[in-house]
Formats: sequence, structure tokens, C-alpha cells
Amino acid sequence: MKAVLVLNKDQVTSWLNKLMQDYQVFAPVKEADYFSFKQIDSGDQATLEYRNSKTPPKEVLFPRSENLFCYHCEKNGVQLTEQIDESKKVIVGLRPCDAQSLLLLDKAFSNDKYQDPYYLTRRNNTLLVGLGCNEPATTCFCTSLGGGPFSTGGLDLLLVDTGNQYVVEVLTERGQELLSGMELPTATREAQEAARMVKEGATLSTQLDLTGLKSRLDVNFYDPIWDQIHEKCLGCAACTYSCPTCHCFDIVDEVEGKDGCRVRHWDACMFPLFTLHGSGHNPRPTGKERFRQRVMHKFKYFMDNFNAIACVGCGRCIINCPVNLDIREVLTEIQGAEARSDK
Repeated sequence: MKAVLVLNKDQVTSWLNKLMQDYQVFAPVKEADYFSFKQIDSGDQATLEYRNSKTPPKEVLFPRSENLFCYHCEKNGVQLTEQIDESKKVIVGLRPCDAQSLLLLDKAFSNDKYQDPYYLTRRNNTLLVGLGCNEPATTCFCTSLGGGPFSTGGLDLLLVDTGNQYVVEVLTERGQELLSGMELPTATREAQEAARMVKEGATLSTQLDLTGLKSRLDVNFYDPIWDQIHEKCLGCAACTYSCPTCHCFDIVDEVEGKDGCRVRHWDACMFPLFTLHGSGHNPRPTGKERFRQRVMHKFKYFMDNFNAIACVGCGRCIINCPVNLDIREVLTEIQGAEARSDK
């Protein structure tokens, strides 16, 4: 960390307006009774007094729908126009768990087998200003996945709310550039102590012990537990669409006359059509197989491929599930099945 500064809350609007001179700025915006990350065109549209967004800010980098390229067909050939977004962006006010989720998405979109230029171009041109969690929700369990309410992984700046001001932790050189021209004072000892007290007071009500979960999943693909554990699931995919690490997609051509675009849309392993073959065969024909896939992908397959769990403990899947299917209870039951199967 290069510096610890102080930003008064009455300076936030002017700071965001200043950032908009050079960047597209995305921030939490209130919509009805929830918050989501939107591009703002005025600093007063942002609301940093919020617990967490209904959907994750990952869609700034991995949009719900995006044109990969467009084309125009003529008798003498086809003209292609690639649609890579090279604009400079700043996401302001995202929680540390969401910053951690982008580090996981990096593994999926940039590895020795696959480089996604659409995601990576946005990622390289986007700066992240985190907002620590003073009061984690009862559904949060980020500390069980190696994170925390004030984790700094992946961030350029971290804001710590101490009342009428933010203590700003400058984490990267690019983060320092976001504050250029603001002439913010260095945090006093009292301000840093206030930030420390806020961090110590941010406790989570849930702490999962995931020891042995991976080894259990390595061998329980055919375990009878899957016959019961999925039964409440409706297959609505609210969990996947609100998850900051899910990255399934479909690609389709949308054509009208001689013009068309190849479009990437979010998809979900919870949908029956996701694995439907052209032959009509579906290797995941029921909710059991699809629910098993979701759990296996996050806590086994991603570990196999990238040595990391594809979950950050944000709790959105718990909050948004219409039938109160709690992933924490699912993981606990799977771990408990090991003892039952050994009897």
C-alpha cells in the first residue's frame, strides 16, 4: 500500500464527476428496492450507502449480451467488423468479494488453452475502487473462502467508511492516478485508528469449515445424496444469474437480410437446454444432474483446473433463491455424507 488518504463524503460527487472526464464510471445505483451497477453520467446518481448489489458488477466486463462481431454479406464476399470495447472504465463501490470474483473470472477467460480478447480488453482497461463491508449480511460467508469484508485482492483503491469520511487505501499506481488533482490529505493517526476499529467490528455470522470438501466431491459423483439434495431446486437459474463467478454463455447469430451479428449471451447450467445435443440426447436430463454440475463446477472442477474455488461467499444465491435453497447447507450436508457413507 503506497498511501492512506482521507476523502470526505461531501467530496464523492465531485470526484466521480471528475473521473467521468476520462472514464466510463460504473457505480451502485438504487432501482426500486435493490441496487445494481450502472454507468452513471452524474456523480450524484451513485449510492455508496448500500449493503450489496442484487446482481454482480461482473457484467461491466462480461456483459449479459455482447456483439462479438457483425457482418455484411454481398455477392463478392462478407465484410466483418469486430466489436471489441476498448473504452476506459472505473467501477466504484464494488465489494471485496466482487473484486475477488474477477480474479477468478480471469482464470476462466485467460489461461493456457483460451484467451478471450473481449473480456481481457475490458479487464485491462478497467480500474476497481472497492468499498469495505462495515456490516456484512447474515448470508455472507466470504471469510470461509479466503476473503474478508476488507480484503484488497484485485483492487486499485479501497474505501473504508468511518462515518462522515472514507479512509482511502491506495493499492496500485493506477489507483493513485484516480485521485490526481484531488489533493486529499494523508489520514491522521486518529482516522487510521477509526478505520481499524471499523474493520475489527465487521464480523460474519457464518463460518464454514470446507476442509475435506474437495476430496469428498472427488469420489461422490454417484452418491445417493444427489437424489435428495436437489429436490427443492426449481431450475430457475436465479443463483447462476446473480453469481459473480458463473461464466456460462451461448453464442448465436442474429441476422436480418444481408446483415447480422454474432452475439454472446449469458447462459446457465441449470437450464435443460444448456447441454441438449443436436441428436436429442441430453447428458444432464433432470434437475439432479444439473444441480450436481453446479456444485461440482464450483467446488471441484474449477479446483481441478485452476486450484481455486469458484465461489466468493457473497450470498447472492441464498438471497435470490425463491425456495430458500442455501448453498451453505448443501455443502455441510455433502460433507456430512462422507461420515454416513463410511458407516
